[in-house]
Amino acid sequence: MNDSDGPPGPTGLKGVLESPIVGMSPWIVFSLVVGPGRFEIAVALALACTVVLVAAGRLLNPGSSWKILEVSDLVFFAGLAVVGALAGQGTLRWLETYAGEVSNIALVVIAFGSMAVGMPFTLQYAREQVDPAHWHTPGFLRTNHVITCVWGLAFLVAAVSGAYGDIVLRDPNDLWTGWIIQILAIVAAIRFTDWYPKVVRARVLRERGEPLAEEPGLSGLLLPLAGLLVPVGIAVLIFENTWGGLSLIVLGSVLTKILRD
Repeated sequence: MNDSDGPPGPTGLKGVLESPIVGMSPWIVFSLVVGPGRFEIAVALALACTVVLVAAGRLLNPGSSWKILEVSDLVFFAGLAVVGALAGQGTLRWLETYAGEVSNIALVVIAFGSMAVGMPFTLQYAREQVDPAHWHTPGFLRTNHVITCVWGLAFLVAAVSGAYGDIVLRDPNDLWTGWIIQILAIVAAIRFTDWYPKVVRARVLRERGEPLAEEPGLSGLLLPLAGLLVPVGIAVLIFENTWGGLSLIVLGSVLTKILRD
């Protein structure tokens, strides 16, 4: 997430833990697992994931500062665990139905709220991977604003999709609104988080007089998404038995071939 060819970031498990994607993993797990009859297990998995990630981060990098996502993870899922333990059956049913949308909306607020105060949540992770000399450069800050915005939009799409399934379709387990659209939105954000900094870095290198610096093409962003259409189509064929599944398989295969060529 830097805009230069400075020192490489941490590698191995430490490097993985310093990725914002890891910080969002409890939310992703929760939003995909929660549903009728699955609220308690979703909260337990998300909270356990949070505790493990925070503990591992402190052990591997004792000097690491607390991050917006880490604090939000602990507060949100610990709070949900307490509410779930004390809630009556009516409240519990409401949580089973709408907690996924609540968590996605909370992430939207975190993403755009952190941008509003000048500290996009990806910035805290990015600073641990680059030389401090780059922390306040316009390109570095702009890159993290863009990536944080994309994550905010991804979770907004997931929230709207889940709400449509719950409120309009009255089916929290609808394959499209409850799973496919939300997974595609998250995967798109993950791919963008990996792809966009490389584009920015290549542009900066060219500006420095290194014309051979190759900028990743749009195919690098779209190829994994095109490939994902094939398993999505298979899932549609299995669970819905519609021609739409076959169409997705064909479309994914064709797009993958075009993007590779």
